Amino acid sequence: MQTQVEVADVLQLLGDGIDELGLNTWQLRTLSAIRRCRTAALGGHIDACDGCGNLSISYNSCRNRHCPKCQGHKKEQWIQARTADLLPVPYFHVVFTLPSELNTLALHQPRAVYNALFDAAWATLNTFGKNKGIQMGMITVLHTWGQNLSLHPHLHCIVPGGGVDKQGNWVNIRADGKFLFPVKALSKVFRAKYVAALAKSVAIDPQVRNAIFKKNWVVYAKRPFGNAQSVIEYLGRYTHKIAISNHRLKAIDGNTVTFAYKDYKAKGEKKLMTLTHGEFIRRLAMHILPRRFVKMRHYGILSSTWKRNKLKNLQTALKATPKTVVKNILLRKCPCCKTGNLITIEVFGSRGPPSKYLGVDQNIALCAI
Repeated sequence: MQTQVEVADVLQLLGDGIDELGLNTWQLRTLSAIRRCRTAALGGHIDACDGCGNLSISYNSCRNRHCPKCQGHKKEQWIQARTADLLPVPYFHVVFTLPSELNTLALHQPRAVYNALFDAAWATLNTFGKNKGIQMGMITVLHTWGQNLSLHPHLHCIVPGGGVDKQGNWVNIRADGKFLFPVKALSKVFRAKYVAALAKSVAIDPQVRNAIFKKNWVVYAKRPFGNAQSVIEYLGRYTHKIAISNHRLKAIDGNTVTFAYKDYKAKGEKKLMTLTHGEFIRRLAMHILPRRFVKMRHYGILSSTWKRNKLKNLQTALKATPKTVVKNILLRKCPCCKTGNLITIEVFGSRGPPSKYLGVDQNIALCAI
């Protein structure tokens, strides 16, 4: 069922007020795409049901990675592609978090700050792995937000609990597979690696440098997943997640928008927050990543280069049976009879559907091509 309140509604009500928020051109373009997503502004297509013959008008999606309406299908495709890469070994969820003292720099130099975060996280794990004589791997995704849309840059990492030695044999970090590395040691190394990585691209204010070295940085390693399937399900929760989804928006009026969030300082208690339209969009815009910035990355034995050349041999040695990935064809069901499949018979632009189809549509389908 379609939500009654959407981020696009807030943008529509804010109107020209968005020009007063001091956003850059890329942020404005992204927000414009979200506002127009699945509206006549992006054009659409006429679909016919191969069962009952019903005709329906569907408006195109913006396909922007920050859009609340455009992530579901991409997520499923990505998860399917990863099923062939899994190994029958323990996997851990590791989170690397930047301290709030770097938030101002992140707002002005996001590409440098976030690239350094990826580099430092991998350099940290790679260093610990080499100390064990193994090559490790990591899949990681960047999130920049907290539940209340504040700036909170952190990396969610899926890390196998071991690696391959120089002979290409798999070695667990621990025989019981219940432990990765000491988090306090990881935190100290991560802090040093990050400052070194960031200093290569931007100048760090001496006061900021002193403040972040005095602070204990946070690296969190969760207990291993139960099985390979749970790894896939967990990945699905994080890979294409965005700053806020439409279902969290609870109310909107002429001046404010109210949304639900979890207050982790209060043990995850669910609360409501009300912001003006301008403040809500300003916070949302903080989490629009720079153009062409890659927010999901693969390292070590999970990198594309390594997998192409060596993954099959490792899976054979571990007696793993990788699942065959079959690319699913997305079949859109008829909104009238619910059983027939929709077939596109004509497309149209922003001027709207051809006049011969006006008046015959009984349902506005929300499927995007």
